[in-house]
Amino acid sequence: MHIVLAILFLLVALLAVVSVIRQLKYKNFFALAFSALTAAVFGFFSIATIITEISA
Repeated sequence: MHIVLAILFLLVALLAVVSVIRQLKYKNFFALAFSALTAAVFGFFSIATIITEISA
């Protein structure tokens, strides 16, 4: 069941990466910071959850 959560986290992280690219294009640095932070946090938790599920 945790693998579904990891996939959802990964989808959110990928969407945040798309947002980072868009905010770079618009030069909106405040939104860029939040998008980058979101991509980093959700990316970390998705990778950590996937590793935990594989190793368990």
